Amino acid sequence: MKNTFLFLCFAMALLSFVALPSNHNHKAAARPDPEETFQQFCSGCHGERAATFVDRKWVHGDSRSEIINSITNGWVNNGMPAFKDGLSEEQIAALADYIRENIEHQSEYQFTAAPVSNIFTSEGITVRLDTVVTGLLSPWGFAQLPDGNYLISDREGVLYRVDHQQRKTPITNTPTVLAMGQGGLMDIVLHPDYARNGWVYMSYSKFKVENGDTLTTTAIVRGKIKGNQFTQAQEIFEALPYTKTRHHFGSKLVFDKQGYLFFSVGERGRHDDFPQKTDNDNGKVHRIKDDGSIPPDNPFAAQAGPGRSIYSFGHRNPQGLALQPGTNTLWEHEHGPRGGDEINIIRKAANYGWPVITYGINYNGKPMSAITQQEGMEQPVMYWTPSIAPCGMTFITGNRYPQWKGNLFSGSLRFKYVNRSVINEQLVASEEKLFPNIGRVRNLAMGTDGYLYVAVEKPGMVFRVVPVQP
Repeated sequence: MKNTFLFLCFAMALLSFVALPSNHNHKAAARPDPEETFQQFCSGCHGERAATFVDRKWVHGDSRSEIINSITNGWVNNGMPAFKDGLSEEQIAALADYIRENIEHQSEYQFTAAPVSNIFTSEGITVRLDTVVTGLLSPWGFAQLPDGNYLISDREGVLYRVDHQQRKTPITNTPTVLAMGQGGLMDIVLHPDYARNGWVYMSYSKFKVENGDTLTTTAIVRGKIKGNQFTQAQEIFEALPYTKTRHHFGSKLVFDKQGYLFFSVGERGRHDDFPQKTDNDNGKVHRIKDDGSIPPDNPFAAQAGPGRSIYSFGHRNPQGLALQPGTNTLWEHEHGPRGGDEINIIRKAANYGWPVITYGINYNGKPMSAITQQEGMEQPVMYWTPSIAPCGMTFITGNRYPQWKGNLFSGSLRFKYVNRSVINEQLVASEEKLFPNIGRVRNLAMGTDGYLYVAVEKPGMVFRVVPVQP
């Protein structure tokens, strides 16, 4: 495999040279655009965009002079050809600067200082973080009850009722979960008519043992809370097939205005054709009725076996779902590999491309895919490189935060901040980084009281965001 990779790198480089116009010193004609140079000479081995370099480990140094040396003289034993006979010194220098600009982009996500106060200033608004609850491991799901108290699920496998004195009461009889890897008790949502019917929906990592192997999947259960017990439990979805993996469960839940339940299931960490095939439930966004039955207008409702609940496919690990205010438009974000985390608008029967197209790279530093676009596959509204590891998503509604109203908020597990996206006609017009170094942001949710709630993990805490006077 290593020899094959080296051969492909040299072959792509040679093909690039063959296409060059001839001149007296065998140098390429001067090109003022380093991005064009990168596309012609570098993208075959390094991916279409130099932004993929921001997440790589630099074996031979990332300073300007070191990058120039690597491009000029190559590292033949590592598969990097020398370009000193194919590019001019000016082209190599411009290419190094282009790569460096993309590397420096990562520095804007590095927050070295811990917060010294619970007061934060955003663009035009000052807010305070009030503590709602502490003593959790990983607060995954959040829902506010009609009485103002909260239901908060801890990935460790416990559902809590939390009151306004920060007292948390465990709710017993919830499903047994496999709290390993990224699995556990995950999202929670109330039925749109909860005040009348009392239904509570939860997603979790279900498991079974077959032939000595523990297999896992994403499942959804609904039930009612009587006293401190979860009762009348009904499993309304089970993703098939089960796998041996312990990650990429996806599992965000949201009801739309028509009362359909949308939820996400990750591709379970398998880089095969799981997400692209519709005969399985993994790597998909699903839509079901509130009782688990299949809407007849689902794109694959007529097929037999798994996949009847699929609404969109070609996803990696979606951990954010949110309905845009005033519309029935569903937004989603999902984890890329190293880079290429995406924000998408979910459309019926649409293919979002994973793993055929991606703006990310593999964890070994090599391209995950050679292409970022293909006909019949959706492009993201935007993507993050480097990867911020997005988790939790909500639109700001109500009147408590007029400066943020209609903005899309996403949590960052990796860089420990909240990302504010200003939306203009279904495009991200600008972004702001809020609450730097607050902790690994696991969830964001709007409460029925109109406040924004932020959950962080390890240590697990939930905060209420309260506007204050500057």
